This record gives sequence, C-alpha cells and structure tokens, in this order.
Amino acid sequence: MRRLLALLFCSLLAVPAARAADATLLAPVTRPLHTFSIVARDSTTGEIGVAVQSHWFSVGTVVSWAEAGVGAVATQSLAEVTYGPLGLELMRAGKTAPQALEALLASDPQRDVRQVAMVDVHGNVAVHTGSKCIAEAGHRKGKQFSCQANLMEKNTVWDAMARAYEKTRGDLASKLLAALDAAQGEGGDIRGKQSAAILIVQGKSTGRPWADRVVDLRVDDAAEPIKEIRRLVDVHRAYEHMNEGDEKLALNDVDGAMDEYAAAAKMLPNNVEVKYWAAITMITAGREKEAMPYFR
Repeated sequence: MRRLLALLFCSLLAVPAARAADATLLAPVTRPLHTFSIVARDSTTGEIGVAVQSHWFSVGTVVSWAEAGVGAVATQSLAEVTYGPLGLELMRAGKTAPQALEALLASDPQRDVRQVAMVDVHGNVAVHTGSKCIAEAGHRKGKQFSCQANLMEKNTVWDAMARAYEKTRGDLASKLLAALDAAQGEGGDIRGKQSAAILIVQGKSTGRPWADRVVDLRVDDAAEPIKEIRRLVDVHRAYEHMNEGDEKLALNDVDGAMDEYAAAAKMLPNNVEVKYWAAITMITAGREKEAMPYFR
C-alpha cells in the first residue's frame, strides 16, 4: 500500500519515482477509528480546521490533519493514516480536495472500508464513505464543510452536525465544537466516548508552521472528551488574551495590556497565573493600589 501511494504521488506531481521513494511518508496504519468528525473552512477568516471525537485512544493523532494555506483532512473508519499527509501534499501541489481524494481512493484496494473528508484552501470539499463502513455510517457535505461518522447509534448524526455547524455563530472553533456536541446529542459513537481533538490553522501560510496553528488541542483519554476539549478551548482563548497583553506591554501600551489581562481574568477567574501577571503589570505601571487586591 505504501509503495502504491508513493507511486501515485509521483505521477500526480510529475517527479521522478526515485525521489518519492526517498520521501518520508508515514507507514500505512489501519486502525478501527469508528468516530464522528468535521472538516471546514471559515469563509470569513479563511481559517481551516478539523474536529473529531471517538471511543478510541488519542484519536487526534490519526484522524485530524491540517496545514495553513493548504487544507484539512479527516481519515477514519478503518483508517489509512497516509490519507492525511498525502492528501495535504497533493493539495499543496495544486490539486483540489476532490482531485486529491479521487486520486488516493483510486489507488486504495481497501477504499470500501475508508471514510475520508477533505477541504482545501479555496473551500472545495470532498468526502467518501465506503460501502463497507460499519453502520450507521454516512456523511453530509455543505458549503465549505463536511460532516462524517461511522459506527453511530443513529443515522441522524451527520445531518445534526451539519445543522449545528450552519446555525452556530462565532469563530470556527465555536462552530466545530457545536457540530461535535450535536453528534453526541444524537447518541454519538455506539461504543461511547474516549478522546477528542480540534486543529485549526490560518488560511494563509506564514512559512512558520508553529505560528500558523490557531488552535491545536487534544484530549486523549477522558470520560467526557468533548466537554474537556471545550474547556481547553476556553483556556486557550484566555491565554491568547494574556499573550496579547504581553505584546501590548512590550509596546508600553499599559492600558491596552490591562484590558487584555482583565479579559483573561474574566474567562479564568480561578487561574492564579492570570491574576499574578495582571498584578505585576499594574506594579510595573506604578498602579500599586490597583495591584494589591490581585496580589492578595
């Protein structure tokens, strides 16, 4: 399977076969990732993301893939992991999401047990649910997004996810989490809950992958993984305010820094770290009276 995918990759990108043979590709791993997921592009910000939940340990290390300026992939069911990196590589080379998925499926003799979804940087969407995926299995493709699931309690899961995504207001993280909540609300994975992940990248690449990740969070093993991933997203947002406060303080914008720290403190009222740095900032600015309650 690995050699077949590598040769396919060569032909599509018109590079010598010897070069692809030297390329670093993930070894094929087939794992029973019976799960629900969503891939999407935010038409306003251009951000691209994928979110997933499953009764399987560390689902985010297998299912979810995304790259700024390229696209996102979810590979599940009897998951072939290489759909993730190869799908991104093909889209990076200029293939649309439908073209990339079609090419990978054409070279996969086990495509009937795969469930894969892709969205590219332009919002093109492609999704495949193999005829031998374990019921209940299916997908719903919408404008710049796709919801997919297999081994579900009900066949209403993917439609519920799509409705939740479309009606939710807010940033891409909020919309992706709403889709996961909706899936669980329909019964979710028939085996229960264990892990979840959310990965969001910028629409345009800066050439610095670490800077291009907007959200990159995983819950590998928990009784309520969606609730925990939502909590972590809230913590992430608070620390984004903290980081912005640091940036403003470095520019000597003390009032702006205090606004950011206050926003963080409101989101995380029991977090000592947030209060500490707000107090330090006030002391630095000569606002001792305002700082003392935080220190206490």
